[in-house]
Amino acid sequence: MTYEPTPAHAAAPHPRPDGSRPTAPAAAVRPAAQPVQPVWTAPVRRTRAGIVTLAVAGLVFGGASLLLVFVYLATFLGAGTLLVGLILALIPLIGILLAVRWIDRWEPEPRPALWFAFLWGAGVSVVTALLFDLGVQLARAGTGFSETDDGFAAAVFQAPLVEEAAKGAGVLLLFWVLRRRFDGPVDGVVYAATIAAGFAFTENIQYFGVAMMEGGAENLGFTFLVRGVLSPFAHVMFTACIGIACGLAVRFRPVAALATILLGFASAIFLHFVWNGAFFLVESESLVSYYLAVQVPLFLAAIVVVVLLRRQEERVTVLRLREYAAAGWFSLAEVGMLATRDGRSQARAWASRQPPARKRAMRDFIHNSTRLAFARQRMLNGTAANVDRADESELLGLIQRDRAGVIT
Repeated sequence: MTYEPTPAHAAAPHPRPDGSRPTAPAAAVRPAAQPVQPVWTAPVRRTRAGIVTLAVAGLVFGGASLLLVFVYLATFLGAGTLLVGLILALIPLIGILLAVRWIDRWEPEPRPALWFAFLWGAGVSVVTALLFDLGVQLARAGTGFSETDDGFAAAVFQAPLVEEAAKGAGVLLLFWVLRRRFDGPVDGVVYAATIAAGFAFTENIQYFGVAMMEGGAENLGFTFLVRGVLSPFAHVMFTACIGIACGLAVRFRPVAALATILLGFASAIFLHFVWNGAFFLVESESLVSYYLAVQVPLFLAAIVVVVLLRRQEERVTVLRLREYAAAGWFSLAEVGMLATRDGRSQARAWASRQPPARKRAMRDFIHNSTRLAFARQRMLNGTAANVDRADESELLGLIQRDRAGVIT
């Protein structure tokens, strides 16, 4: 493959299917014809000190919370049992994170944000659930609840409500802090799944450790089969409802956005309730049938939803970059290279044989063009609070730089 961008020509944006025409992208000039002239209005420099401070504070807070959880687990599991549980818990965690990486491949999220999401799930969410459970136990002391009643209420009602609220709070925090980069449902799924992966990782360490202490290797093997093999994505599926809702909320006005997010929380809690309740409400000999009849179809439906959301991301990228091509910022050949899976694969294959600087430029060219497409999509959705012309101008400038790095 040889990368030879053809000159882009200015033109009116292509009409939509309904006959209307989208607003032309900013600064619709011929960048290829005026390579040495400024082609965008220089944006006002925004300070990033606040963002960096929040990122560092969030990572430190999340890391400290996870350390506290490990100390708590070590006090009653012991160092050896904790290590065994940790190693086994890494197996489903790796599988989940690989799936998240695939989902996030089209428009990758910032790595610090993903680290924060994991630490929130593994540390902050777990600490929140433990403190709430401790408070409930103290409140119920001496009230006459039997252990059976208490266990049923905690597993079927308390756990879904508290755990989804704790995990969902992390999604909402990222939604607020990263509102300029929170583009839609796929972003929500990525952050929600990462938080849920962290929570399940810590929870699995506890379950595996307790199973080993109480029943030895046989009990540990059965627990690993249930949690690590048959249901590693359970927490991901629950919390993804909140992530999808937050991703949809960026397209709505405040009242509709709030209603959508509340519906996402309710869906997550309900699915969690259905999962936990089955172990109490369904006869043990019918659990396998229940799992195959209810949970497997739910999981398959979740996969279908994610795949459809991924394809929607690709369609948005193509449509929006074609509008920039019509305004002169890209050639149609570049749109095919930047906005399609086949085009990206060929571009990456070509770049892999180039010097490191050119390979890096191609990677950034793809990444920044995708960000530009979604920035424009947010503007067309009317969510002006999420993006402004300065963001668009900055991205257009980065794309000019990336193109130059690829062809020089």
